[in-house]
Amino acid sequence: MTGVIVEDVEHGRPSPLALGDLDRLLLIRHFENALLRLFGEGLLSGTTHTCLGQEHVPVALNPLLREDDFTFSHHRGHGHFLARYGEEAGALLAEIMGRRGALCDGVGGSQHIYHRTFMSTGVQGESLPVAVGMALRLRRAGHGALACAYLGDGTWGEGSVYEALNLAALWGAPLLVVVENNGIAQSTPTERGMAGTIEGRVAAFGIPYLRIDSIDLAAVRAALAGPVAAVRKDAFPLVVEFVTRRLGPHSKGDDTRTPDELRRARAGDWYERYAAAFPRRFAEADATWRRYVDDLVAEVSARPPAQWTVR
Repeated sequence: MTGVIVEDVEHGRPSPLALGDLDRLLLIRHFENALLRLFGEGLLSGTTHTCLGQEHVPVALNPLLREDDFTFSHHRGHGHFLARYGEEAGALLAEIMGRRGALCDGVGGSQHIYHRTFMSTGVQGESLPVAVGMALRLRRAGHGALACAYLGDGTWGEGSVYEALNLAALWGAPLLVVVENNGIAQSTPTERGMAGTIEGRVAAFGIPYLRIDSIDLAAVRAALAGPVAAVRKDAFPLVVEFVTRRLGPHSKGDDTRTPDELRRARAGDWYERYAAAFPRRFAEADATWRRYVDDLVAEVSARPPAQWTVR
């Protein structure tokens, strides 16, 4: 199972969105923009890494995941959480702002979340070994659940990734590894930090691989529905590499890219393409979710500070 889905990211017309997809996409987009705005106003502490430009990846995958599947995210994981639990956006914002009603009493912040079957970490490469262990546990339970682990292209410099893939292949872990390759690891272009390809590295373990260069949610789901079902049924790992574009800075504001590089990144943005393809529906939904996030920010900002409790 090795293949490529190719779409003309600059000129192709996307398929109509399924019910709820546009809502999730716009919730994540305006949520992330709000975080950058709050940092700019000095209202947030610590750091945050937005997924601007990459929102379509978890939204496309979400209908393929079951409630009992586990998700292991990374430092750029707000979109992964909101794609699954968009109704709890206020609790995520409270966690990031350190306010009452926070997911983890405000001690996890932007990067370290544990909620239901969702876990995230800011430590590069930490989540994949844990995901393999959970996948093996799910296999023993025999219910067909899987573990879904998100990685960035920069994480492929971590030895723990290869140790985890080795065990997943040897022991038959029902594991979906989603690689969001945005072409830059903090400030280093991927080609200057990685020899060879992700496909080649995965092939060394005999693990099936798919590469997706598309923002068309319907096309992505159609291509992945069968392979993901096979991961559940036959218990094996699958690596799916998404070619993505990071529109925002690495974290709060540190972006070393040139204006030309930023223009090329924006050329493939799902936001502009869906706005052009479905103008009336998009404009109405965009205004609705912009107001929703603005109201959410105002409401959460007015809450008292979170209080940490021993559980």
